[in-house]
Amino acid sequence: MPLRRFCPALPTYWLVALVAGAGWFPVPLGAQDDTRHGPAASAAEEAPVAPPAAAPVPPSTQSSPATVTAPAPLDSSNRPESPDPAAAGAPDEAAGTLLGNSEEYYKWLSLLTDAIDQIDRNYVEPIDRDELMKAAIEGVLKKLDPYSDYISADEFDDFRVGVDSEFGGIGIQITSLNDQLRVISPLVGTPAYRAGMMAGDRIMAIDGQLTKGMPLADAVKRMKGRAGTDLTLTVLHPHDGSSEDLKITREVIRVDTVLGDRRNKDGSWEFMYDDTAKIGYLRLTAFSKHSDEELRAAVESLAKRAMKGLILDLRFNPGGLLPTAISVSDLFLSAGRIVSIKGRNVAEESWDARPEGTYADFPMAVLVNQYSASASEIVAASLQDHKRAVIVGQRTWGKGSVQSVVDLKGGRSALKITTATYFRPSGRNIHRFEGTSEGEWGVDPTEGFEVKLSERETGLLVLDRRRRDVVAGKNPVEDPATSTEFQDRQLARALDYLRASPASPAASLPSLDPQP
Repeated sequence: MPLRRFCPALPTYWLVALVAGAGWFPVPLGAQDDTRHGPAASAAEEAPVAPPAAAPVPPSTQSSPATVTAPAPLDSSNRPESPDPAAAGAPDEAAGTLLGNSEEYYKWLSLLTDAIDQIDRNYVEPIDRDELMKAAIEGVLKKLDPYSDYISADEFDDFRVGVDSEFGGIGIQITSLNDQLRVISPLVGTPAYRAGMMAGDRIMAIDGQLTKGMPLADAVKRMKGRAGTDLTLTVLHPHDGSSEDLKITREVIRVDTVLGDRRNKDGSWEFMYDDTAKIGYLRLTAFSKHSDEELRAAVESLAKRAMKGLILDLRFNPGGLLPTAISVSDLFLSAGRIVSIKGRNVAEESWDARPEGTYADFPMAVLVNQYSASASEIVAASLQDHKRAVIVGQRTWGKGSVQSVVDLKGGRSALKITTATYFRPSGRNIHRFEGTSEGEWGVDPTEGFEVKLSERETGLLVLDRRRRDVVAGKNPVEDPATSTEFQDRQLARALDYLRASPASPAASLPSLDPQP
């Protein structure tokens, strides 16, 4: 049975709330995880258990990317069978005890089967058997930690889409306001963008079906389809009151996860924040399959412009693929441990940086907050422990466990269970265990670089970034550059550091002694 490993990031339902409430994070609803294929090849993170009450989720808007179609399948080329326990190191004495005792195993299995059968035959109302079995599985998982989960067949496609951050569709983010579908923003370079769709456009009909009062989920479903197929949208442009029918051919859409601070006139991102001081700014929204490639390309473009300092913004980043987190860390480290994992019945593994292709000749500041989790914490911790960057902002979420994902039902559903924890280069585990409020968990800002934002400031930061994400057309859209409502104090602190920073990236950083 194929096995993959994960280490969760922010809770899926909170991520959905961010997409639905703020519209700033363009990924498929309910699909964001860090993936690691195979027992010795990757680990994926998913999401911390429950966000604080102050989670910045403006409630007034609901949005959904209308690009979730025909997701590419997970790569199966690196999915070995479940590992031989003997090959995974010295397992716990208790490991496999139940399975090793067939009589006891079948006694409990018979008890569970009997209970389900009694409910199925005798409960006062008919119960769907699939729902009953799903509830039984979820009931078992609830006795574990919050990161162990059952991925049903209905959820599996969205799960795969979240891992890859690419899918079929037309490339727009939409919302529903006053029973009318509106475009939040087209994604640059997609079919919707090339067809001339603009932020603020109203979608009046989809293939002739009027959208007035149409549920958002139904609209997204209608816009789904295989790459190469066509759909026709009737679009109203508010800037001049004109409407037109746009015939658009669906394509496989790749969601950009590396963003800048503002857009250029052509809709592309501007990665140089301060052209005078030559300070770059890169915002990484997730660690998906192509994020490391995107980040390297952005850093290379900045290097060609004589960049002298870099801000890497990991705020609100819930995690992603562990191999991508390792690759991102390796981009800025030339040697030393990046991360290691240890588990009860899992062989210890570690990953080290390599000198090839490293960018190490400029100072860095990494922005984090209480919603930076898992893969974000791996990158922040490795750069901090090796004195490669200062960490600016607030203590991160504290997600340091690894999940193994086992395919069920021929790969149409899966179990995700916690099997190991990961450790930063200093040897410390960053996991925040249930009930823990103080102590060593998460990634703390570098001494002197803690900048706490209030709940109101955090909410305004989300809205400010949402405005910057919009690809403006002729329809009136507020220009974030002219807005003085929000001042990003965490970003300002990072800029102050880099503008005054000496040439050596590690100069003046506090001394740490990471383990080799």
